[in-house]
Amino acid sequence: MSLAFDLPRLETTPRLPAQDQHQQLLQGLLQPTAHIDPKYLYDDRGCTLFTDICRLDEYYPTRTEAQIFTDYREAIAAQLPNNPQWVDLGCGDCSKTLQWLGAVRPARVIGVDIAGEFLHNSMAAVARANPNLECIGLVCDFTQHLELHDLLAERPEEAPVFFYPGSSIGNFEPRQAMHFLKRISTHCGERGRLLIGADLLKPRAILEAAYDDASGVTAAFNLNVLNVVNRELGAEFQPELFRHQAHFDEAHRRIEMRLVARERHSVRLARHTRRYFGAGEHIVTEYSHKYSLDEFRALLAASGLRCNQYWTDPQDWFGVFLAEPV
Repeated sequence: MSLAFDLPRLETTPRLPAQDQHQQLLQGLLQPTAHIDPKYLYDDRGCTLFTDICRLDEYYPTRTEAQIFTDYREAIAAQLPNNPQWVDLGCGDCSKTLQWLGAVRPARVIGVDIAGEFLHNSMAAVARANPNLECIGLVCDFTQHLELHDLLAERPEEAPVFFYPGSSIGNFEPRQAMHFLKRISTHCGERGRLLIGADLLKPRAILEAAYDDASGVTAAFNLNVLNVVNRELGAEFQPELFRHQAHFDEAHRRIEMRLVARERHSVRLARHTRRYFGAGEHIVTEYSHKYSLDEFRALLAASGLRCNQYWTDPQDWFGVFLAEPV
């Protein structure tokens, strides 16, 4: 007899106290080159805008990865454990996971994201479409704290498959990426796997257009983070005094998403703290590192993960890698 589940269970992992998070955010804004942790891009509005970005013509990663998945889904699924616990890291609207359910037939789906209301709505949609599938939403900043051992231990007979598509691994500095991948490795046990997407190196013009679309959706997404900072800190940013910029830093092999001051002005950041921004001065809101195939496999190896196989598109614009603990 099949077991029908109700609407998804929602869990929340411990987070830094709000005061500590606010202090980190404030200190980032006070650095010589101001920066904002990219997690603040993904409030509910940010998640909605990012979903829109993924549909843009200029944003090749989504459609390129999707074609790889379409072309090789059965081959990839054949390499995965049977009926796994499918852990979608940064699941967003869960649209990518939905496309895998038929091929993978997971025992349960665990969606992990930082935006609680958006996550609950996304997991509820999966649960409604798949009433016999156990769906769990885990609200956490998994880039800072990934702890799923107890949750995975509820179904010890079913190995986890960590699904991290969309090249989000590029948001980490390489050393931070290695530490994050090591944390995933510790959750895999002997039978677990990591299925991960990574954006590959390509000409500057293609990269910069992907992060600065002609219709301005990415600009709206980036500028929205100032509204988030205003809510978090009680700051007084005026988004109209900044413009979006995407810059490819060849030396570090990464796109830098920036907010550039249109004119000299000051911003109250906290009750007793102000900062002046000169015209042209920028705030860094996100990095997106790009790799060669060999570089990304080396990063996995340095993280304790052996790359069994990988798949790319005909132009080698994007890579999908399957890895397991060494």
